[in-house]
Amino acid sequence: MTIKNVTIVGAGVLGAQIAFQSSFKGFSVSVYDINDEAIAKSKKIFQYIKLCYLNDIDGANDENLDAAFAKIEFFTNLEAAVKNADIIIEAVPEKLEIKQQIYLQIAQLAPSKTIFATNSSTLLPSAMAAATGRPDRFIALHFANEIWKHNIAEIMGHSETSKQTYDVVVQFARDIGMVPIQLHKEQAGYVLNSLLVPFLSAASALLVDGIANIEDIDNTWKIATGAPQGPFEIYDIVGLMTAYNISSIGSPKQREFAKLIKEKYIDKGKLGIATGEGFYKYK
Repeated sequence: MTIKNVTIVGAGVLGAQIAFQSSFKGFSVSVYDINDEAIAKSKKIFQYIKLCYLNDIDGANDENLDAAFAKIEFFTNLEAAVKNADIIIEAVPEKLEIKQQIYLQIAQLAPSKTIFATNSSTLLPSAMAAATGRPDRFIALHFANEIWKHNIAEIMGHSETSKQTYDVVVQFARDIGMVPIQLHKEQAGYVLNSLLVPFLSAASALLVDGIANIEDIDNTWKIATGAPQGPFEIYDIVGLMTAYNISSIGSPKQREFAKLIKEKYIDKGKLGIATGEGFYKYK
């Protein structure tokens, strides 16, 4: 099977990135979200992504980036969005019941050939497989934020994922410019978040406990290790809604952090880089 038509379900920060990267690499891309307001927000994210490509990618210019954006089709009708899909990449909020519900819907609408892939950063594909109605053609395909620059794609099957599905998705990852990271068994958090989440949780605990402020925590990490970003800068890239959704089902300390970012940031529309402000302000 060769993938040509890609549908992204969920047009948030990472969904928009996957859509744009796929279109930039020559694939036909459809993007679905629940209403016109969500699509309008997504289109603003695409403009931010374009600026990033201009700064970060050799050979990117206004002409080829505008052409990539122009090729993307936007839908609020799920049936229309998935009708020609060779692969559907789900990037909806990080809540199991939401993901299961969307799979129950697309299972009835997508062609039988279609591969389903979840971009979940913490949930196991086996927890969603039954809802897909096609467990052999269901897999996890996880991207890091700023995928044009941090270009890994973590590929993780479950006990019923077919070898053909796995191999096709590995090749698709390569075709859109990713380095495939092939996991041999299910692992919550894959490789990246198995390393990253404890790091970010440690930073959030330092903040919640009043040990140090955001800037000093970030500067400690950057100066001492040479890392380009501190943990709270990473939170802004990931997006504070994602941080909230993950933290709100974590340990008591993580739930305290979730409460803090909801009250001080999310409720004030400060969701991270995508909105121009999170823990920091951005141009």
